[in-house]
Amino acid sequence: MGKWIAALSLLLASQSALAVDIQKDNLYPMVKMETSMGTIVVELDRKRAPITVDNFLTYVVKGEYNNTVFHRIIADFVVQGGGLNPEFAEQPSITPIVNESGNGLSNQPGTIAMARDNNPHSATRQFYFNVADNTKLDPSPRRWGYAVFGEVTEGMDVLQAMSGVATGYNQTLGWPDVPLAPVILKKATLLSEE
Repeated sequence: MGKWIAALSLLLASQSALAVDIQKDNLYPMVKMETSMGTIVVELDRKRAPITVDNFLTYVVKGEYNNTVFHRIIADFVVQGGGLNPEFAEQPSITPIVNESGNGLSNQPGTIAMARDNNPHSATRQFYFNVADNTKLDPSPRRWGYAVFGEVTEGMDVLQAMSGVATGYNQTLGWPDVPLAPVILKKATLLSEE
């Protein structure tokens, strides 16, 4: 019984420490992404997408996005990353989150949103930047959309340059639209509150 209580106390302490690290009271936390093509800063919207923002920041503060690749780039559509290392190995994920696509935020150019598979509640760690008007990814009365949770405040030129890199079919992944030269997310950092 004593070991169980000690383990529970340790778990609660670690969750409490994490809550401090992800700025629970900050409705609009900022994350700096240092990429191989330049720096992008995003402002997240915890007011409209609290679950999604907390999920994303959990990966950020644990360093889980560091040294990952943008593995799917489609000009005039999206720049997607966050889930694979430079050798294209899938990185570990925590529990999938509830889809917050009905939050009023739209897949407009310069926004950041969660990638998912056909299950609307399957988003884990992969995210994408919209580099075009992608309102077709917003929810409709008959279908779930893709949850937008923030926007680029610095580095839109970097994002546009990323969206124009040469891509092709990747044998390892069996996917099209993979950059021919790696585009790396070197480091993602939660910026200090001002």
